[in-house]
Amino acid sequence: MLLNNHRLGIAAGVLACALWGLVFLAPEVTPGFTPLQLSAGRYLAYGLVAALLIGPGWRRLRGRLTWREWRGLVWLALTGNLVYYVLLAKAVQAGGVAMTSLVIGLLPVIVTLVGARDRHAVPLKRLLPSLALSMAGLLCISWQALAAPGHQSTLGLLCALGALLSWTTYVVANSRWLGRLQQVSAHEWSLLTGLVTGALALALAVPAFVLAAPNADHDTSGWLVFTGIVTGVAVLCSVIGNGLWNVASRTLPLTMTGQLIVFETVFAVLYGFMWEQRWPTVAEGAALLLLLGGVALCAQAHRPQRTAPPGMPGKRQPA
Repeated sequence: MLLNNHRLGIAAGVLACALWGLVFLAPEVTPGFTPLQLSAGRYLAYGLVAALLIGPGWRRLRGRLTWREWRGLVWLALTGNLVYYVLLAKAVQAGGVAMTSLVIGLLPVIVTLVGARDRHAVPLKRLLPSLALSMAGLLCISWQALAAPGHQSTLGLLCALGALLSWTTYVVANSRWLGRLQQVSAHEWSLLTGLVTGALALALAVPAFVLAAPNADHDTSGWLVFTGIVTGVAVLCSVIGNGLWNVASRTLPLTMTGQLIVFETVFAVLYGFMWEQRWPTVAEGAALLLLLGGVALCAQAHRPQRTAPPGMPGKRQPA
């Protein structure tokens, strides 16, 4: 049973990352819209869909949550969604994609190191081979981009570090909440996070849409495409993706989920290759293999140990 739950958690985490990777395509298919508009639109749609899905069980859930849980949801909505995305977008604009990717790419390593301090966590020395492969893969995947001409401002670096801190805080805090909450399912917690995020996104919508300068390039069809894209991202990445990630967070230790985040980078890169209609370079292919190898070693380190039944070979019986 423990082994089956372990496999279910890994599968849910990988599927969540596969959906999260789609977020990186949204700006490509909605040219002319600002990151602030994409963020506000996505999280408004997320909140609306979450409200519709959570409606039938609202009374039951409301009675199971205290103000402590609601404050936690506000914190998760800010760190994991609104603040993270705004800082990430600003980092890309000010410092470039290469620098931002390298900084954010350290997330799996940092989350794993934080999780290694947990009680009953896998010893850090058993995770070192996995961490080494992941770091090597992230360096390979960023090497060509860092070598290319570009600009790296101090503001961009600070925003990227802020985004890294914000997302790390969300992953750790969300894992802690899911470990404490027993009266709320992982899917319900995801919908509650979306509900709070949508409410907070109303404030973000004012500068994004009301105070923004009018853009004559966006006709009716452009706004329809924008609405369809942000709604699709909200459903696939936020509702379904976050729900799957909560299943993984509730099933697996933090050191394991930290490594699984590598798959978000892997899928994002693969989607980028398909969008650009090209094959990966040697360095990019090596990076993907190293990243996958790191996750495989981490999964092996967390694999539940089988114990032989009494009287069977492999288990010493007491005298």
